[in-house]
Amino acid sequence: MKNTLKQVFHSGKFIFGFVIFVFILLMCIFYPIFVAKDPLKMIGSGNFFPPGTYVSQQEVVDSNSIYKLNIDTSASRFQMALSVENRAAMQEWLIKYGGIAEEDIDVTDAEGLAKLWISNYSAEKNGKMTSAKRKAYKRLDEAVQKAMKDSPLYLAEEGEDGSLQQIKKIGGSDFVNTKTLGSTETFLLGTDNFGRDVLTELVAATKTSLRIGLIAGLIATAIGLLLGLLAGYMGGTPDNLIMFVTNLFTVIPSFIILILISYSVGDAARGAMTVAVIIGITAWPWTCRSVRSQVISLRNRDHVNLSKLSGHSMMRIIFSDILPYIMSYVVMAMILQISSGILAEAQLSIIGLGPSTSTTATLGLMMNWAMTYSAHLNGSWWAFFPVVLVIALISFSLNLMNTGLDQVFNPTLRD
Repeated sequence: MKNTLKQVFHSGKFIFGFVIFVFILLMCIFYPIFVAKDPLKMIGSGNFFPPGTYVSQQEVVDSNSIYKLNIDTSASRFQMALSVENRAAMQEWLIKYGGIAEEDIDVTDAEGLAKLWISNYSAEKNGKMTSAKRKAYKRLDEAVQKAMKDSPLYLAEEGEDGSLQQIKKIGGSDFVNTKTLGSTETFLLGTDNFGRDVLTELVAATKTSLRIGLIAGLIATAIGLLLGLLAGYMGGTPDNLIMFVTNLFTVIPSFIILILISYSVGDAARGAMTVAVIIGITAWPWTCRSVRSQVISLRNRDHVNLSKLSGHSMMRIIFSDILPYIMSYVVMAMILQISSGILAEAQLSIIGLGPSTSTTATLGLMMNWAMTYSAHLNGSWWAFFPVVLVIALISFSLNLMNTGLDQVFNPTLRD
């Protein structure tokens, strides 16, 4: 056993996959310890807040700790004022009505584009435009003019007589240290369609999906191993009966069976663990067939025949003289079953047949929510890309571990 483990951990592929998988496990274990908040708590009052640090605007305005910094803030003003759509509209007007060549316009240079707009734009040049478009260009011009001016902002409060009285003037060089503010929140991966912290939700979803994959893998491997051992060793009628059932499951795509069972269970009873069991009881056929072929090659070996002559029971022969010789293959099969279970849950959830729950999240459910609210169409990459990346990393690491084990235990693949 010790020598076997030494060989396994000398495989570069196994170690690489093992490190990735352990890193994901450690994230699932330790992140909730340091960030103890409800992963499904709706923090944001809106959809898909981009990643970043959010501070209370009221606290910034009311802060008495003002710092004067010699930093040019014009670039950031232009970036805020000129969205991608505004820059495209400015480029279109400058080419069509301003007589500027397209190669002379750099939409990536916000300040340069603003100066070019100021020097060329005139409402009289708008030509034959609809009234709505004229007003849109007028609003755009006002936004550019405002961004060009480095004028202070004045804060006022309403007096008892209804008049406004100035209480503070905020200049462009006035800064506030965020550490002096009490209400700050950092979303490394932004928020999802429900206003929930994507990173916290992703860690919780990964943990649930790993649990689903593990349970599904254990069930599928146990069923496939037991039936494969019996069919391969006994032969005859039991073998034909078991293979008949196995072939039925093989002929009909397992995912179709999975969909039918999940749908028949119903939303109310379809929890995360129920889905794991459903995946497990539909994923065993290929393990059964593979184990059966291994057992057939072992059942007439000398040590097995010796056990038969010694009068040992069938169960003792199967579990003492045959199973140890295929345990390495069983471990590899279980690793693949775990990976397949996680992918199956993601597939089911994307089409709306995954776990029906409001108390926990899975990787598949996160993908379903992102697609339902069109995150992939409105540019909210943080709501779905990290989920895809985690699913890919888990699958990649498990398959890499399986390849490493195969190289260790299969003499024909050794270097």
